[in-house]
Amino acid sequence: MLDDRKLDVLRAIVEDYVSTNEPVGSKVLVERHQLGVSPATIRNDMGTLEDEGYITQPHTSAGRVPTDKGYRLFVDKLSTVKPLSTAERRAIEEFLLGAVDLDDVVNRSVRLLAQLTRQVAVVQYPSLTRSSVRHVELVRLSETRLMVVLITDTGRVEQRIVELPKAVTEDEVASLRTAFNGRIAGRKLADAASLVTDLPETVDPAARANLVAVMSTLLETLVERVDERVALAGTANLARSGALDFPGTIRPVLEALEEHVVLLRLLGEGTDAQTVHVSIGGENPHEGLQTTSVVTTGYGADATTAVASLGIVGPTRMDYPGAMAAVRAVARYVGQILAEA
Repeated sequence: MLDDRKLDVLRAIVEDYVSTNEPVGSKVLVERHQLGVSPATIRNDMGTLEDEGYITQPHTSAGRVPTDKGYRLFVDKLSTVKPLSTAERRAIEEFLLGAVDLDDVVNRSVRLLAQLTRQVAVVQYPSLTRSSVRHVELVRLSETRLMVVLITDTGRVEQRIVELPKAVTEDEVASLRTAFNGRIAGRKLADAASLVTDLPETVDPAARANLVAVMSTLLETLVERVDERVALAGTANLARSGALDFPGTIRPVLEALEEHVVLLRLLGEGTDAQTVHVSIGGENPHEGLQTTSVVTTGYGADATTAVASLGIVGPTRMDYPGAMAAVRAVARYVGQILAEA
């Protein structure tokens, strides 16, 4: 355990290194920070921090830079996540409220997050497995053709065309619509199949064939879309990083970001809509991302229930308080939009 003074020295080293991308020496700490102790004491404290693995010297005669362990302690000791300015919050709200549908919300969110943090932003579409059915709409296109529209509480809209075995009237379409909504409206998508299994037995035999055709299309829609989608923006921001951020090459990071499964696993940490999760360096299971940090959180219409996650990926040398604040703020605004949809 480090005492408060050594924590202050570590905090100063992290803040200076993040802002300057230059190793930090004791002389710089004395000049820039009011630590209330002599230069000799600061040098001793830096020696202790280095011995315990919180900082390291990248090369002889250089200053010190934080290690993954140092960043971890810095993040864990953050008493509060610094709030965004009023202007920043207003800009987020105005930008996101202009969205016209779910795709637009996700695309705006991922671009905004990349701009706010100057990192790579990743936003997961609301998960079907965590969504509920808001409404099933049936639109009569002709006597034997319907459009089946599945609308979720997270704004996802899935559409399918179904060819019916028998001609259908508008009144019969209304009856089918009522039958399906009576069973699954307001219920979890994961439960939909079991909730409609016996539905054919509850309708007039003359309407049974058409109901089965609609039900098959509806269930196929759920099965086909169990895959999860993500949006990515800001990859070019990685080019701002220095040689110390990605020793050797940045290629493994870029390759990892191209893998859909990797992105979903990263976002899997952010399943709580009330907590910002930070994974630093070697804490990331994917080898290609072990020179990065990942900041994620969940979002949803309900403040306590996440239907998906969003976050940022960048070098371990990042503005953690700022990144955490931006991730949390964008998630809250996206959740508000879903709640009002």
